[in-house]
Amino acid sequence: MTSDPTVTTSAAPATGRAAAPRGDGRAVDELRPISITRRYLDAGEGSVLVEFGGTKVLCVASFTAGVPRWRKGSGEGWVTAEYAMLPRATSSRSDRESVRGKVGGRTHEISRLIGRSLRAIIDVAALGENTIVLDCDVLQADGGTRTASVTGAYVALADAVAWGIAQGSVDARKVVLRDSVSAVSVGVVGGRPVLDLPYEEDVRADTDMNVVVTGSGSFVEVQGTAEHAPFDRAELDSLLDLALVGTSELARVQREVLALPAGETVTVRGGAQAAGPAVTA
Repeated sequence: MTSDPTVTTSAAPATGRAAAPRGDGRAVDELRPISITRRYLDAGEGSVLVEFGGTKVLCVASFTAGVPRWRKGSGEGWVTAEYAMLPRATSSRSDRESVRGKVGGRTHEISRLIGRSLRAIIDVAALGENTIVLDCDVLQADGGTRTASVTGAYVALADAVAWGIAQGSVDARKVVLRDSVSAVSVGVVGGRPVLDLPYEEDVRADTDMNVVVTGSGSFVEVQGTAEHAPFDRAELDSLLDLALVGTSELARVQREVLALPAGETVTVRGGAQAAGPAVTA
């Protein structure tokens, strides 16, 4: 890829930082370094490489005229998603699900989560009878692949909607995207709530939770499990507060990358270790 403009942004202000840093040096309320690169591929009406620390996900949006048969004549469009992991996205190779001849339950679950999250913020009537499919492929997994997928898929979706408007397939007078959406993981590790868990924290977590939030701060989905010890209401509130800190920062990064000039490949970074605002060519 060519050398393209890079925008580096500072992390959101922290609240209630713990004295002892985590294994990677972050505070409990700090995201990993976040990077969103638009138009990563030549193909696709929207394409994004999203990185949450060591987790890297390619999100591609495909815009097609028409809707599934059960949707025809409704005047409404459809948005759905498919999620998959490359065989060597983790430390050891796994078989491709296409070779096994069966899509796993986890893959189905995450695909549906991404689709639900995106449909929560799109006006399908304003989209018209068009379909947008988001393909989210995990290139490298280090925890939070589903949350990175939701966050990157929204940016790819926004570009696909803009493409549809430019082509005259979507009415430019209508507001198709009512809000943005992003997701982040939170959990209780070593007795304290923490934000954006990498794999090494995820496997040790007493409680593990994935939270999907709109740009305006409303919850779309909360997936939480007590892996080792039940959590109480106070811990739940702390985890949700952390999730709002993280998704607020992610929404800001999404806004920044989408505000940059169309037709360029651009990267916006945020989260831990981000410097002050800077643009380089």
